[in-house]
Amino acid sequence: MPPNPNPSPLRARTALAGTALAALALSPALGVPSAADAAPAPTAPADPAVVEPDTYVGEVEVVRGGAANPRTIKGTVFDDTNLDSRHNANEPGIAGVTVSNGREVVTTDRNGRYSLPVFDNMTVFVTQPAGWQVPVDEFQFAQFSYNHLPEGSPPLKYGGIAPTGPVPKALNFPLAKSDATALSEQSCPIASDTQVYNMLQVGYARDGAVADLAQRRDYGGCGILMLGDNVGDDLSLYPALKDIYRESNGPIRAAMGNHDMDYDAPDPSHRVDTFREKIGPAYFSYDVGQTHFVVLDSIEFPLTPGSRKYAEKVDQRQLDWLAKDLAKVPADRKVVLATHAPLVDHRQVVLDNAKEVYDVLGDREVTVIGGHTHTLESLLPGDRRAEWAEAGIEELPQHQLIAGAVSGDWYSGGLDEQGLPYAFMVDGARPGVMTLDIDGTELRERYTVRGEADDLQLALGVNSPRWREWAEQTKAWRDGGKKGDAPNLGDPRAVPADQLDETWLTADFYAGSTAAKVEVSVDGGDAVAAKHTQPGKGEALNQGWEYSDPFAATRNLLTSGSITQASGHLWRLPLSSDLEPGTHSAKVVATDAYGRQFTDTIRFTVQD
Repeated sequence: MPPNPNPSPLRARTALAGTALAALALSPALGVPSAADAAPAPTAPADPAVVEPDTYVGEVEVVRGGAANPRTIKGTVFDDTNLDSRHNANEPGIAGVTVSNGREVVTTDRNGRYSLPVFDNMTVFVTQPAGWQVPVDEFQFAQFSYNHLPEGSPPLKYGGIAPTGPVPKALNFPLAKSDATALSEQSCPIASDTQVYNMLQVGYARDGAVADLAQRRDYGGCGILMLGDNVGDDLSLYPALKDIYRESNGPIRAAMGNHDMDYDAPDPSHRVDTFREKIGPAYFSYDVGQTHFVVLDSIEFPLTPGSRKYAEKVDQRQLDWLAKDLAKVPADRKVVLATHAPLVDHRQVVLDNAKEVYDVLGDREVTVIGGHTHTLESLLPGDRRAEWAEAGIEELPQHQLIAGAVSGDWYSGGLDEQGLPYAFMVDGARPGVMTLDIDGTELRERYTVRGEADDLQLALGVNSPRWREWAEQTKAWRDGGKKGDAPNLGDPRAVPADQLDETWLTADFYAGSTAAKVEVSVDGGDAVAAKHTQPGKGEALNQGWEYSDPFAATRNLLTSGSITQASGHLWRLPLSSDLEPGTHSAKVVATDAYGRQFTDTIRFTVQD
């Protein structure tokens, strides 16, 4: 999408009070709740423990001079006791560490030595074991790989890989002992789709979710995983992107996405050369605590020579490598499979060969996490959708998370009081970062809205016939170039008495899944269960203005960005036609799949 056209300068970031829904008011007429409307969560997530990182600046050691056998690359994974990235005579090798060339997967011997076959275009990388830490560069990006491309990349706009020359005499991987990565309890932020197209958007990211990450101190062991579409096609922005993440309190790794590619690559073998040179491998694995992370490249490009079209697909080479990588992982180890394009979302099967990936995963209990769709989702094993069944997946075999987006809806919409675009996503969620909190083999996800505390998980609204008529008219006005005045909504929480039986209170519950529940008490009455708009019982997608989140849609309709007409985490409750004219109050209590509760209150008016 094009960059946000609003050139307003950024204002200094200030701390938000945790109830910044008031900051979303585009005008008083929108009736955004005040701070008094937002009640604290009765069982809000506990403050995460501080985990100091054991990171150190260093690099993979490349010993030049030419290999004795140019068809084999050899080296040692070693304990870098003096942290100089050089394998000194008194530094022991580390046994039992996995090393790969992207095809074969081997384990170091008792002296830490490994040997792998050579391919003309390959990336060799080490799988960080728990209790150890690979070095990082000055920007905190993990250093654990080496590109072998003797002649370098073909001419590419953004440079690709410089000629590496012949196979080195040795390729040694330094590791340092780490208490942080040994902990069985880990917090692992997933920062998906930072997707900056220009320096203005780099600033938005810097002062938004990336600033939130810099203030946190709970992920020193696991570090941050950036889940693809890290930039928006302009790969010259990689240095600026890395710079805004440099204050992170832990190591950073990154998956590649469809906007991270060399679009001028002559063939698929060079489509991620610049990413490999500037960021890291296109696919890899690492361990923290009792969790094995596997990161895959889920983009196939180009589909035909000279085409700019891509497909969401994991190629056969990676599927073969994935099987070999998992074969080295104990069956009782927690596995997180991360890939830019999710296997499915609540609307469809996204990955063309999702079923093949599930087949490789087999009976393992795996949490799959993706980005790409700019939605926030928690889809549970056993969930069913008509669209999935049509693609051959009768029910979901693994937990599928979609991590939201740092950019939200591509930095769209009006600017809030911090000078940042609202950027409501297509499902009504707001920009932010998902975190995987792992205790041993138990995993719970949480989503932190940009600039907010973890307990902000609800956005409440009123979906009435009057609002739906206004929404349809306003969409036509926006699609037509915003000619003339925008249709007038007035008070979005005012409901004509004769429309009560066609009106719903809506609760967009960001932490929601099919195992969640939402209950509503109107005017202090008994709590009544609201209905999930996408219950995951095998139905086709429910979409349209009746399934919209008015809280998000109203704001985007008046400015720019996607318009919510379906959401995987929206609940609604029909209003009683017996409500008397006047102002009413509804208390909403939402409980997620892990028993965490979140509460908010909305006031609305019935007009006679």
